[in-house]
Amino acid sequence: MPLAYWCVLVAALLPPFWAGYAKAGGTVDNHCPRESTGDLPPKHRRAYAAHYNAYENLPFFAAAVIIAVTQGAAISTVNMLAVMYVALRVVHGILYVINQSTARSIVYGLALLANIVIFVLPVFK
Repeated sequence: MPLAYWCVLVAALLPPFWAGYAKAGGTVDNHCPRESTGDLPPKHRRAYAAHYNAYENLPFFAAAVIIAVTQGAAISTVNMLAVMYVALRVVHGILYVINQSTARSIVYGLALLANIVIFVLPVFK
């Protein structure tokens, strides 16, 4: 199984990781967790935002990897870009939590670019 598929698994585990970190920051009513996140300290609210952002970006990444692999893109290139994407997404979440908005936006853009390249790789096989 390509390393890129394992990267999809790691990317899928990032949202619950950020949500867990957010909830560890204070009292979250698990009956209505979205309503009580406003009571969290700022960095934990930002972790919750990173949680949502990670979920929002997961489908495109998973689809791009599956498309690239099944359409004959060079596996070594897909693997390298998938690892880069996951690393950038981890950094993105950290930058979200520590409130580094400009750096976070740059890292987001780089991760998006890596994902787009994964998606179009089969065109260049």
